[in-house]
Amino acid sequence: MSAVLPLQVNVAASSNALGFPILTLLVVVPLLGSLFVLVFGRMRAEWNRLVALVSTISTGALSIWVLQAFDSNDAGFQFVSRHEWIPAWGISWHLGIDGISLFLVVLTGVLFPLVVAGVNPHHEERQYLAWLLMLEAGVMGSFVSLDLFLFFVFFEIVLVPMYFLIGGWGYDQRVYAATKFFLFTMAGSAFLLVGIVATAMLSRDSVGEITFDVVRLAEEGSLSLTAGRWLFVAFAVAFAVKVPLFPVHTWLPDAHTQAPTAGSVILAGVLLKMGTYGLLRFGVYLFPEASVWARPVLYTLAVIGIIYGAIAATMQKDLKRLVAYSSVAHLGFIVLGTFALTDQALTGGVMQMVNHGVSTGALFLLVGMIYERRHTRQISELRGLQQVAPIFAGFFMVVMLSSIGLPGLNGFVGEFLVLIGSFDTARWWVIVGTVGVVLAALYLLWAYQRVFHGEPDEANRGFAELSLREGLLLSVFVAIIVFTGVYPKPVFSRIEPSVKSLIEHVESRTDYRQPVHEAKGE
Repeated sequence: MSAVLPLQVNVAASSNALGFPILTLLVVVPLLGSLFVLVFGRMRAEWNRLVALVSTISTGALSIWVLQAFDSNDAGFQFVSRHEWIPAWGISWHLGIDGISLFLVVLTGVLFPLVVAGVNPHHEERQYLAWLLMLEAGVMGSFVSLDLFLFFVFFEIVLVPMYFLIGGWGYDQRVYAATKFFLFTMAGSAFLLVGIVATAMLSRDSVGEITFDVVRLAEEGSLSLTAGRWLFVAFAVAFAVKVPLFPVHTWLPDAHTQAPTAGSVILAGVLLKMGTYGLLRFGVYLFPEASVWARPVLYTLAVIGIIYGAIAATMQKDLKRLVAYSSVAHLGFIVLGTFALTDQALTGGVMQMVNHGVSTGALFLLVGMIYERRHTRQISELRGLQQVAPIFAGFFMVVMLSSIGLPGLNGFVGEFLVLIGSFDTARWWVIVGTVGVVLAALYLLWAYQRVFHGEPDEANRGFAELSLREGLLLSVFVAIIVFTGVYPKPVFSRIEPSVKSLIEHVESRTDYRQPVHEAKGE
């Protein structure tokens, strides 16, 4: 409880220093862009791409501004915007970010302009761009919301454009994949809605009024042991579907495989992180006792996902589907780090959310470029691409090694911290999970060997090298991969205070204590 007052002071200082509601703009700018394209795009079709670029670049610039203005010494929520929305029910427009959400906001701001600039939808550009901009608004809103009802609104908004992007611009089985994605996510959302309403109602007596304010519910709310555990389960089921966590992962390979390139990049880059972020922001923060209680189950599901995802990836014949199953494995590491509840593991888990978004997003972009050139993703039909497109192969190699977790690249930093930070609290799960690291090297290197090595046949001999635009686009991903792999300190320094504050929050409300040597920073 001692952290509450400093948190409020810091929030006020941070929000007043900037002078305007920058987090609100992160949501409003892409939403206005979407509406403009939808309403006026038919009159001047040539303006659609320009409006989308201006909207996404502006949003990206605002996110970078937030990054550089962020106070790394402040563990609380910064840049807070709060306005009453439905006072009778305690619902407000309450936005704020801390070290846990900061880089997810920046990642969203960076990915969307790259996707708009680099991917051609080939048909119905106006609707495609409008849905993409609406998707960005929903994702941004989800990462900055500090009101449970508001978060749910944005959480659901994301579902609609993603459904239409898969169903309208996907591949042969796009309708099946879009429907499966919609049904799984809606089922999870039903649990989330029940959990949100019940949390607000059952906390009414301890808080003094009905409120959906996340900070007030976490700091002032008091739930019975049974109620807290049941509510945690409701939230956990919803976010497990979104991650997705084994065994509710089956929608992901289909959605990734059938989604257009832009959809796959955004799905891997930021949409899946809404699940891992939700488990951390709402699951652990609102229900600390239940989070500690449920750890063995979540460890087990995470490790099963790591091993299963890796084995399934090894067996895939479709290159895009292989990358999709790799996401199941990588996200298992994030869940493992989240519930290890140590400084190192949580910091590594948050960083791995960002790292996975960059690396796997880039892999899907590269696979999309392969399909544009060869009109196939079958590994057996691709051979010797390194000989005809060495620069393309070089970019693919760097991104692939990042996904494997090669030291010096971003993927290594996050996974290493998760494994070393989880060792004391989840030793046997970590030992088993480490096998997934070895298997990742197996299926990705084997895939690279089959696609890029050997003598190209007639069909592959005409494979085009990267264009200047594609090269510049991929250079952004590679720059982030190398920089954060070599020099992760700027990321750590902003994540760690919020992570430590969260663990202190858990320790103050439970009997859990993280290992002493971690707490002392040894």
